[in-house]
Amino acid sequence: MGSLKERKGLTAMKGAPLVLVGNPVAAGDKAPDFKVISNDLVPVTLGSYRGKALVIASVPSLDTSVCDIETRRFNQEASALGGVTVLTISMDLPFAQKRWCGAADVRSVVTLSDHKEASFGKAYGVLIKEKRLLARAVFVVDREGTVRYAEIVDDLSHEPNYKAALDAARKVV
Repeated sequence: MGSLKERKGLTAMKGAPLVLVGNPVAAGDKAPDFKVISNDLVPVTLGSYRGKALVIASVPSLDTSVCDIETRRFNQEASALGGVTVLTISMDLPFAQKRWCGAADVRSVVTLSDHKEASFGKAYGVLIKEKRLLARAVFVVDREGTVRYAEIVDDLSHEPNYKAALDAARKVV
């Protein structure tokens, strides 16, 4: 995967360490741009949300139980965040994301697919080398495009720290 950094020990799958590929992103960094695809097959970049506060959650697949729980939770919390757009990015195909959102009645979270180029995964350092999936992570980006919170969850089977992410999101409104 070229000259991208590889990091081990930040996340695991049921205890087995995984290698993350891409550039690490931390609070205080300028949010890197990315190119993903909407459920309607339209390219979307970070610039598509210029001037908006964001919660960006990356998940391995919406069709797994923990990702389902997490995305539903952020969907419930999104309306209370007022002024913050919640994005969930996975390697799932846009068609599967659209089907899942309809079945789960998820309307307050925007689901986006990184399947084509793994652009988000590489830009945020959450691409899992062994699986070509995204690690479970949450990034909060303020209106000026600065990352204010970053969490890579230690195991794909664990949920993120909702309280910390939501507290950070409330501060960027």
